[in-house]
Amino acid sequence: MNGISFKEDHISQIPALMLLEKLGYTYLTQDEALELREGNTSNVLLTSILRRQLEHINTIRVSSTKTSLFTPQNITNGIEALRNVPLNEGFMSASQTVYDLLTTGETLEQIVDGDKKSFTMQYIDWKHPENNVFHVTEEFAVTRTGTTETYRPDIVLFVNGIPLCVIECKRPDIKDSIAQAISQHLRNQKDDGIRSLYLYSALLLSVATQSASYATTATPEKFWAKWTEQFADSEEENAHKQALYNLVNIKHINNKLFAERFHYVRQYFEQVYLAPITPSVQDEYLYSLCRPERLLELMYRYTMYDDGIKKIARYQQYFAVCKTISRIRNIEGSKRHGGVIWHTQGSGKSLTMVLLAQAIVLDENIRNPKIILVTDRTDLDRQITKTFAKCGTYVENARTGSKLTELLESKSNAVVTTVINKFETAVKGIKKPLTDPNIFVLIDEGHRSQYGEMGIKMEKALPNACFIAMTGTPLMKKEKSTAKKFGGIILPVYTVDQAVKDGAVVPLLYEGRMIPQIVHKKPIDLYFEKVCEPLNEYQRADMKKKFSRADQLNQTEQRIYAIAWDISIHFKENWQGTKFKAQLVAPRKRIAILYKKFLDEIGIVSSEVLITSPDTREGEDTAYGETSDTEIAFWKRMMDEHGTAKKYETNIINRFQEGEKPEIIIVVDKLLTGFDEPKNTVLYLDRKLTDHTLLQAIARVNRICDDKDFGYIIDYYGILSNLNSALELYSDFDAKDLEGTFTDISEEISQLPQKHSDLWNIFKEIGNKKDLEAYGELLRADNIREEFYEKLTAYAKTLKIALSAIYFHKNTPENEIEVYKNDLTMFLKLRSAVQERYSDTINFKQYESQIQKLIDTHIESGEVKIITELVNIFDKEKFAQEVEKVTGTAAKADTIASRTAKHITENMDADPAFYKKFSQLLEETIAAYEQARIDEIEYLKRVTECMNKVLSHTDSDIPASIQDNNAARAYFGLSLEVYKMVMKDETEINLKEMALNTANVIDTIIKEHIMDNGMIIIDWPNKRNIIGKMKIKIEDYLIDEVKRKYNLPISFDDMDLIIDRCVEVAKLWFKQ
Repeated sequence: MNGISFKEDHISQIPALMLLEKLGYTYLTQDEALELREGNTSNVLLTSILRRQLEHINTIRVSSTKTSLFTPQNITNGIEALRNVPLNEGFMSASQTVYDLLTTGETLEQIVDGDKKSFTMQYIDWKHPENNVFHVTEEFAVTRTGTTETYRPDIVLFVNGIPLCVIECKRPDIKDSIAQAISQHLRNQKDDGIRSLYLYSALLLSVATQSASYATTATPEKFWAKWTEQFADSEEENAHKQALYNLVNIKHINNKLFAERFHYVRQYFEQVYLAPITPSVQDEYLYSLCRPERLLELMYRYTMYDDGIKKIARYQQYFAVCKTISRIRNIEGSKRHGGVIWHTQGSGKSLTMVLLAQAIVLDENIRNPKIILVTDRTDLDRQITKTFAKCGTYVENARTGSKLTELLESKSNAVVTTVINKFETAVKGIKKPLTDPNIFVLIDEGHRSQYGEMGIKMEKALPNACFIAMTGTPLMKKEKSTAKKFGGIILPVYTVDQAVKDGAVVPLLYEGRMIPQIVHKKPIDLYFEKVCEPLNEYQRADMKKKFSRADQLNQTEQRIYAIAWDISIHFKENWQGTKFKAQLVAPRKRIAILYKKFLDEIGIVSSEVLITSPDTREGEDTAYGETSDTEIAFWKRMMDEHGTAKKYETNIINRFQEGEKPEIIIVVDKLLTGFDEPKNTVLYLDRKLTDHTLLQAIARVNRICDDKDFGYIIDYYGILSNLNSALELYSDFDAKDLEGTFTDISEEISQLPQKHSDLWNIFKEIGNKKDLEAYGELLRADNIREEFYEKLTAYAKTLKIALSAIYFHKNTPENEIEVYKNDLTMFLKLRSAVQERYSDTINFKQYESQIQKLIDTHIESGEVKIITELVNIFDKEKFAQEVEKVTGTAAKADTIASRTAKHITENMDADPAFYKKFSQLLEETIAAYEQARIDEIEYLKRVTECMNKVLSHTDSDIPASIQDNNAARAYFGLSLEVYKMVMKDETEINLKEMALNTANVIDTIIKEHIMDNGMIIIDWPNKRNIIGKMKIKIEDYLIDEVKRKYNLPISFDDMDLIIDRCVEVAKLWFKQ
């Protein structure tokens, strides 16, 4: 074979297996793996290997001089405890149970020296990775839930016979290769999938040679991550690259790997090693994530469950913990070297903090550490209790300053969680300085007080403690100098710019929407007229009626009413009816309540207010201002409804996160930090925010979520509108630290003309732009259609952003806006037409909710047809109606040809020879038309004949005696194909008669082996003894009756081809 083979196993799966072998994994064939599973595809543990390893790595310490072993029965009990984890309490609950078993072990009772005691059995030797055994296999068949069918992940990695890593491989030349691989992982984890395998998985990988992504159990597609190895210096980086290069270029051709399934491609891979090989992205991921010691480390130290969600560290979290542990191990003078970890908001700082605390507890160089986690995330307490269980450490929450003081002064080694104000109280209460250098204080988020006056008190009370601060916003220049006292910034930082590039957060778009200062009625009337322009007469009349309310309002209330109206329209046109939500920041509690009142009066969007009690200052409330009757009355209503302040807050947040309503949550100070709701997409600002408060607030809408391309900052206060540059606001920061914080919406809108032009440029060769058939013919080529779909989606998304912005309407002539909208309508209709014509099954992501919202808002109902499912050709009446609606003879022929080709592709495996013949016939017919060798009438005639034959499954080559036997028809076609290939049509032997005899014999043999009293044997495709006997019997027939009797020069490879393909066909036709 010359050049590169792009077959999936050639370019991805086999190279992965070969590298994994070099990393220390022992390759198992499919048969070996099945035998180690006791021949049962429902069992995912390599039982005999697990049993052997449990005996090897576990001993019972009886005394300082005596050890004992677990009994064979207890070894069995340990295996059963791991194998029989029930799924009835939920997939993730079972997954966590398995994780706890693997990381903490199973407690078993055993009599030793006459005493019955409890001892812990470990499944994996975490301290000594070399004591474990590592295996790899491919096409690992696992029985699906509720059926006898199986799914077969491409590669599975085992540690001590336990499947800890599942890998899906794809060709790099197919569209969305990684997305397809991830989709297979997600399909496998559905209710009817193979959850029994994924219960054990620590790491999931999707690889496609030049791209890759990783995750863990039940991770949604949006949260699959990229891995970037980070280095201390260029020397370390070069050493890493050289080690990988050397490993990839070791010539190692495992005879066992190429003995069976891959025997045909051995020569190709021997040729691969004739010249140096450049490591691929796939190689980098396998080396970085799957080498045995790293895989175990990621599972044991860098995985945790957070509120029922399993999480594995992203690369910035992993290296931040590694770098921090490295610097705090050594004591300089009397204390350790702390510092500040800057990871942008939304990138998982809380998880990083917990992982770091865990790493400190597990580090053998740090004796009896006392760790205080200072965080506002009270929900972490329950999660980290289980996280630290495997470290033999318990977690205690200090709810009062005195309790924290008591814990600090005690000899307890519990990990203590508390909030900042309790920590400050405790520090003040310490009478005698605590000089232990093994006190670690980890402070989360924007608690900047540790750099100021509080820092001085800390130094006095805890002079040798190691302080590590977590921040999601850049440090101000003055903070950087002060932070040096605690060790400075721990590099590398993880900026918002990098987080956006990694897909860890979405980029933010900023739009200033200044409401005119209202002194007289005229300005507000003009403003309302402007808002009214796009509405029809009925909407205009309804709006005028509501606007009359503004006449009764004072100056301040008029402005708030105007903003409330603008928010209502803006949200309705862009997000209402989707899953996305918004947050409105008001300057004071009274104003927040007023916003709620006006939003309710306008009646377009639903909202709730979340504020503190009337006696608590919030926002711009002054210490001398009196609490308004409005606030008191509102608070009384909330307490009547919810009972307590805590329940009020919890209920409102739950409604916002889980329910359809409220669509907008109105706040003053609450939820500006630490509030992570991925559906929160728009932040409406009507309050002056600066420095860290602003940066923290805008990050509320940067969390990733399906169909969410951007977060939006809509500024009614004018935070940036009157400044020449955003950096003027942040003069106290270093400019490079703020790169990528947000983008002015005008920058995104500025791309619209180019995207519009790029779309039209596809059709530049069309002379008559009103000729639909010309568009259809141009889009005949798959690659051009793909380009059209992609550029149309990009254009639609940018137009949606533009239509939502006042800037666009102010600066773009109305006739130009109409052109943009009309062209979108036309191109969406064209997309529907070509999708039907060429039977394209477009992923519904092309019509994600935001584009659908654009269609609903700006295009008249019924103008655009959204196609989600194509009519099958077997539904003759509906399909005939669909074809009839298509304009033009060639277009009708294309529709029939593409839909027939789709049916052939979907059913090819059921009768390969038959469908291959008609696939070639279709291709020849299409080529003849494209080359003008036949006209469109003949084209339509031929494809219709082809479709009818495919529908009736008739062919002049098929003997009448087997016409009604689906499996035998397929055996006949496969046998005839091989016989013709062997004889090259130079024979007097009646090959059709021979193929018919072969088909009948194979049909009889297969049925004899898979049927019992007329019933199909359950799970026969996975029973090796049945398959083996069947193949031997068919081979005997081919040798005795075909090779010897007819003297046909058929080789054993030819026989294997007939046998293997016929058995695969039988698996499809004879399912249980």
